[in-house]
Amino acid sequence: MILSIQHLYYLVGIILAITALMTLADKGHTRRYTSAAFWGLYSLVFLVGERLPPEWVGVGVIVMALIAGFGGVGFGKHKPRTDAEYFASAKRLGNKLFVPALAIPAVTVIGTVLLHNVKIGDALLLDPKNTTLVSLGLGCIVALGLACWLTRETPVQGMRESRRLTDALGWAVVLPQLLGMLGLVFSDAGVGKAVAYVTTSYINMDIRLVAVAVYVLGMALFTIIMGNGFAAFPVMTGGVGVPILVGVYGGDPAVMAAIGMFSGYCGTLLTPMAANFNIVPAALLELPDKNAVIKAQAPTALALLVANIFLLYFLMFR
Repeated sequence: MILSIQHLYYLVGIILAITALMTLADKGHTRRYTSAAFWGLYSLVFLVGERLPPEWVGVGVIVMALIAGFGGVGFGKHKPRTDAEYFASAKRLGNKLFVPALAIPAVTVIGTVLLHNVKIGDALLLDPKNTTLVSLGLGCIVALGLACWLTRETPVQGMRESRRLTDALGWAVVLPQLLGMLGLVFSDAGVGKAVAYVTTSYINMDIRLVAVAVYVLGMALFTIIMGNGFAAFPVMTGGVGVPILVGVYGGDPAVMAAIGMFSGYCGTLLTPMAANFNIVPAALLELPDKNAVIKAQAPTALALLVANIFLLYFLMFR
């Protein structure tokens, strides 16, 4: 193939490496050395991660976690435009600002639908196993070009803005990737079997309503811990859903899976671990309270959890 997922990893790694160098060169940054080390280590995962022993990558991740845990990832010194400059730019560009944003899904769809089997010579143009992701990367590159053309700026300014956005998000940028792996770790470690043992040993699962409540609340709780409902699903479904709700009570597995995932999404609304949904918006909007999004969502999430218990109880066992 000509363009593979590895090329996308290289691109991400290069951007993170440039971010690390720009951070290191920022003398106004109060934590420039530790922040640069954090982004530099993260860039290595994408640039040479497949060539390094897994143990080395694991040590790098632990170092990153220690840097973030001790507050080593800070916000650099940036020069934002004035309100008058923002207003003048918005007035000049108008709705044309949406063109780069819309180009990303457009190119992604075109690449996925029309280019997935295109060959140049004997080589496929796009990675057949990751056509959508590679197309997404191409869409981002096209969007950057369009943004530079519309705003009359250079890619260097794009990197400055990329670093500013990365600084605003901080260590939360890494969470989705780490939490995605956490589900695999929990599954391989046998957490589902441990959950099944604990629930059957210490909770009276002979009462059907109790079993339903344990599954629904457990999905929310594990999602809060992992920050990802998809990672929580195999743990709770393997530990409670399949063996008890389906195996013992003969419930409908489709209903169990649907409402179970819905319960996991309720947990997503309640956790800072779901960085993409809760921490990133607060950072982008520059809210003084990083947990403002979670506080606004909490009443809805708790009400839905109660509703899910009764929905699962009455719909699953019809």
